[in-house]
Formats: sequence, structure tokens, C-alpha cells
Amino acid sequence: MSFIFIDREQDSQSLAEELADGAPFALDCEAAGFHRYSDRLCLVQVTTASGRDFILDALAFDVATVLKPPLEDASTPVLMHGADYDLRLLDRDADTRIRGLVDTQVAASLLGEKSLGLAALLEKFLGVRLAKKYQRADWARRPLPTEMLDYAANDTRHLHELVGRLQSELTNAGRVSWADEEYRVLETVRWEEDPDEDPVTRVKAARDLPPRIVARLREALQWRDAIAREQDRAAFRIAPDPLLVEVASRQPVNVGALANLKGMNGRLAHSHGSALLQRLARGDAIADADLLGYPRRRGNGGPGRPPPEVEELAQRLKVVRNRSAERLGIDRGTLVPNAALLEIARAAPRSMEELSALGELKSWQL
Repeated sequence: MSFIFIDREQDSQSLAEELADGAPFALDCEAAGFHRYSDRLCLVQVTTASGRDFILDALAFDVATVLKPPLEDASTPVLMHGADYDLRLLDRDADTRIRGLVDTQVAASLLGEKSLGLAALLEKFLGVRLAKKYQRADWARRPLPTEMLDYAANDTRHLHELVGRLQSELTNAGRVSWADEEYRVLETVRWEEDPDEDPVTRVKAARDLPPRIVARLREALQWRDAIAREQDRAAFRIAPDPLLVEVASRQPVNVGALANLKGMNGRLAHSHGSALLQRLARGDAIADADLLGYPRRRGNGGPGRPPPEVEELAQRLKVVRNRSAERLGIDRGTLVPNAALLEIARAAPRSMEELSALGELKSWQL
């Protein structure tokens, strides 16, 4: 094997010793959200400065015991790609907050790269082609075959060289400070979960449904969630959103009618269909005056649609932003997002000091 697999804390000493010297190391995480109900941390891949590849089984032991000290040491560069979600996972599942982050996706975006995926960057800058066979693999399965583990190791084993190439490009473009500021902001990302979130807000088609259908859909989503939790399967694998919208809209009268709906798993309909029909009936029993349709933004939930003069100013700001983005060779949204331009237009600052005080722009954008 070209990697070292660690599934016991007592076997992690050699990795801990390598990470203790403060040298840069590459890191990536694998989770199980595409297959499992709980999107838990499953693997952590590490490639050290010496070029050794390690894979830690996060389901077998607490990986924070070996990773937390070097990850939270700001003097130790941690090389990652597209770190946003991994930072959230490490915060939630390993109680760890990375400092010293270097993100190759961020660096590439500041260089104006059109394709920001790791595979595209490795092929362009290093001539390395990554296989995509296990992009949507179930990383919670055990045991994991060697082929899958070697695939996972590829996510870190080339990052040292890629960072070197991108850092050189950033230096030539005079944008190292831009990247450093973006890295530090990204480090503040934390896991956030809203226990009061209405499940229908995660269904795109729900926003245009009548309140009664929304109420039925809400019950159907809760039905699916209970099954997914019990079976530890991703919710969409139990029943996809469009199917539940169809169920809520068509109002099947019995299990047979439910089973006959296009896309419905017959076995699921016959094993859990009665419970779904009972939930749908619960939605039907709600009085019209008590119906909760798709939640809309409350009056105090945001500033609402801006007046015409603010919209006009925002459009003029976009013209300036777009011209600057073209000159710099970077994406318009990377330079300044539209939402930030709108807030700037609302405030209409008259000086750099006022613009800075809004807090919408980072120093490099200012």
C-alpha cells in the first residue's frame, strides 16, 4: 500500500511525531452524507511534508487526539482544497478549528481560474489526472477496500506541489495578501444548525405550492426523515423531493394508489405507506385559518426590496465592478458579490472610511 491506514489511537504515534515539527501538511475529509442519514466524519487523509500519506478512520477512534494540536497551531500551514464543509465537519465532529489554513480553491479563484475543482487544477498545473470512480462512495462502509482508500489518499498527496505552483502564481500577480486574508476569514467557519428550520424550505418547488399542499408536504417530509433516521440512509434515497411533492399534490386515497405513483418504491409504500397516509390526513385536518404555507420573509427579517434609486445605484456599481473584474481577470462574484454591492448602494458611503465601516468588503477588495 502507498498509504498508512490508522484505525487505532495507539497506532497514530508516528503521524503525531511528524506533525509536531510545524512543517506544512495536507488534509482532507470524507463524510457519508450522500448515503447515510447522519453526515458524519468518516475518514481524514493527511500527507506530511515528507510525502507520507496517512488515512485515519474517524469512525474507529477520536482523530482529534492526534490532529487537534497541529490543526489549531497557527504557525503550521494546513493545505486543503475547498475546505469550507470540511471545516464545519471538524468543528462539529472533532471539536477542532483549523488555523494556518491554505486553500488551493481560494487561491485558484483569486488567480481567475475558470475550473476550480481539484481534478481540473491538478491536471492543468501538474499534469496529474485523478480518477472519479469513488466520488460518491459510501465512506461509512466497513471494511473499506484498498482501492477506495488509495483513491481517498489522492485528495492530499499532490496538494504540497499544487500549493507551491499556485503560491508562485499569486506572488507574480501580487495577490498573496489577498489569499492570506481569504484564508483567515475562511478559518472562522463553524458548524451551524437551525433546529427550528421548516423542512419545506429545503424543497425548491415548495415555495409556489398552495398552503394546504405545503402542509401535506411538511408531514410527508417528517415521515421520510423518521425512516431515514431509523435506517441511517440519506433522506433522498428513501424518497426524492419531487416524489413527495407529487404525493402531497395528488392525495392518494390508499396504499395501492400510493404505490402506483411514478417513482414510488412499492416495497416502501406497502411497509410505511399507512403511516404516510395518516400524516397526510393530519395535514388535511388543519383548519384553513391555522394553515402554515411556505414561510416568507417577515417584515423584520431583512430590508426587503430596495427603492428604485438604490437599485439604479447598485446597477451602476455592478458596471464598475464588472469592468474591474475583467481587468483583474477574476470572477465578478469573487471580486465583490452582488449582495455586497446592494448593501453598499443602500448606504451610499462618501469616503473609503465610510465604505470600510460598512463591513461588506475585505481589505484586499477595498
